[in-house]
Amino acid sequence: MIAWIQSHFWEKVFALVVTILAWCLRNLSKRLKAEQDKNEAISEGIQALLRENIVNNYNKYSDRGYMPIYAKESLKRAYTAYKALGGNDVASELYKKMLQMKEEKE
Repeated sequence: MIAWIQSHFWEKVFALVVTILAWCLRNLSKRLKAEQDKNEAISEGIQALLRENIVNNYNKYSDRGYMPIYAKESLKRAYTAYKALGGNDVASELYKKMLQMKEEKE
């Protein structure tokens, strides 16, 4: 019995190590997938908030008939972040229209 244990000891240790590593890899893979899903949801949420901000700014400043320079600078930053997150719908058209607005009240 002792001879059998001695002859197969390293095989059993190797099998145990491989099993533990496989379990760790599976666990890590699950965590990574959950984190990716969470990051995607956060990204989509931020994109939606930025889109809403752009639309609200358009409504506000189109009613006024002008858009101050500081508001345009803020809009540019919000739009840059929005585009980086994959946004490219109606907000893009509104952004272009706001950049064409006068910067001072007549």
